[in-house]
Amino acid sequence: MLRTLLISLALTVAGIPQETHHGDYKKHRLPHSAEEYAKMLEDPTRESWQKPHQVVEALELRPGSTVADIGAGTGYFALRFAHWVGAEGKVLAVDIDPKLLERARLAGEAQKLANLVTVLAAPDDPHLGARTVDVIFLCDVIHHIENRPAYYPWLARALKPAGRLAIVDFHKRPLPVGPPPAMKIAREDMIGELESAGFRLAGEHTFLPHQYYLVFEVK
Repeated sequence: MLRTLLISLALTVAGIPQETHHGDYKKHRLPHSAEEYAKMLEDPTRESWQKPHQVVEALELRPGSTVADIGAGTGYFALRFAHWVGAEGKVLAVDIDPKLLERARLAGEAQKLANLVTVLAAPDDPHLGARTVDVIFLCDVIHHIENRPAYYPWLARALKPAGRLAIVDFHKRPLPVGPPPAMKIAREDMIGELESAGFRLAGEHTFLPHQYYLVFEVK
């Protein structure tokens, strides 16, 4: 059981649904290796429903900003953020899987992105410095973190004054992608959790077909 939990936590921080299973949740399973998981992260069909360009654009990142992508995996969003914030900015690709982070690092080098920095985190601590980040981004990650009430203070601590926390995750209903409904967090519950943790909802985007996209600030 412990091994299953550790695998689930490792995949948590990778930033996409564990499997595309077209409504057949009995076939839901975890990838067996970082290589298999990386293949899923980089699946070209993901773009049709994840809409990465629109997701990044909606954040309205300023050049020179520091962004922490928690669950960066192979860099699906982190690489895009690095292009957006420019050479004066910084993107922290945070994950607990060193193999996935190595792929993100190599991809950053291939794209000549000197502003992309990988951070090896722990399941219960993102290893971010206090007041160092303008935007924290979690995509398809938060529903896997077991002790979220203890995790949220790490996020609040890392944000600069006026910093933002962006959460993208699956609606709690049967969908053609993502985990089964029992594993998901309903939008209303997500807002309630973060409000209880000292955040307030500052904005919301509704263009994603299967996910909510919420932006929070510290109260």
